[in-house]
Amino acid sequence: MNLYKFFNAKLLLFIAVASFSVSITAQEVEWISWDVAVKKAQTDKKPKKIFIDVYTDWCGWCKKMDKDTFQNPTVAAYMAKTFYMVKMDGEGKDPIEFKGKTYKFVPQGRTGYHEFAAALMQGKLSYPTTIFLDEQLNMLSPVPGYQKPEPFLNIAQYFGDNIYKEKDWNTYTGQSK
Repeated sequence: MNLYKFFNAKLLLFIAVASFSVSITAQEVEWISWDVAVKKAQTDKKPKKIFIDVYTDWCGWCKKMDKDTFQNPTVAAYMAKTFYMVKMDGEGKDPIEFKGKTYKFVPQGRTGYHEFAAALMQGKLSYPTTIFLDEQLNMLSPVPGYQKPEPFLNIAQYFGDNIYKEKDWNTYTGQSK
């Protein structure tokens, strides 16, 4: 009888640990609209910084970054805790109002681009580009290109943990001379 209780207890412990580890790895980023992020930044008592993932539907590296980087449990947990997460289509058609200006879609070539995405990317239409804004919606930095989870988390922590206020990037990464 004691052996039976022992195995039942071990089985229950295994199920509990497995369930807990599944809930940890199931952390997902909650993407919200630009308008919702701005409203939260302006009304929350302790606002977060804003992170914007500028993508296009045709961008393979954007899809890879969604799958490999943003779904990484460590990245997802950190980003959810530190940032309001916005996904922005660089070719989106809906107007966006910001600081008294209306940004619109500009038809060009086969598709076109959104003026607000272009402004955030400082005129360099490169996808994916990730944008970091502070709590007052001021630009911290655009970061063009695909980023693997570990380097991306390093960049996110640089801005998210306010390290950028104390150290330049090269000092932070140990690349200073």
